[in-house]
Amino acid sequence: MTTRRGPLPDPREEMLTIVDENDEAIGEAPRGEAYARGLRHRCVFIQARDAEGRVFVHRRTATKLVFPSLYDMFVGGVVGAGESCDDAALREAEEELGVQGLPRPRPLFKFLYDDGAGKSWWAYLYEVRCELPVSPQVEEVAWHAFLTEDELERRLGEWEWVPDGLDAHHRLRAYRAS
Repeated sequence: MTTRRGPLPDPREEMLTIVDENDEAIGEAPRGEAYARGLRHRCVFIQARDAEGRVFVHRRTATKLVFPSLYDMFVGGVVGAGESCDDAALREAEEELGVQGLPRPRPLFKFLYDDGAGKSWWAYLYEVRCELPVSPQVEEVAWHAFLTEDELERRLGEWEWVPDGLDAHHRLRAYRAS
């Protein structure tokens, strides 16, 4: 694992590719501007499972720009300008889980997330098996555990979940059922 030196870069300055409703690139903007103006961009969602098939679940830190302190059953994040979704999925999974040497996450499908209130992005959904000991990024993850499917289902009504992850979870269940 590489150790960071010095202050973390400001995530609001990260450049994103801005896309339209058809997922076609139409420009670039810093993440902070994209969020403030509701500009559509790309994100990756990776469901990470351990060797026993349990799902990695975590609570986001209070400092996150979007959905702070909420629970999520996916790791992931924004796709940087000029970055492929496949590369972003591997980068985000390794960063958030705090591991190196993960197998490349397997792409499943994409969907347009739109909350109707200014948050809209193309979500690329992946899955990966993580058999390495995790050491999640403290800047991203306040709490974590690997939960069985039954444990995860019980928690859906008890914890406050990120809405895009909850949407992705329901879509993933339907995808696997078909």
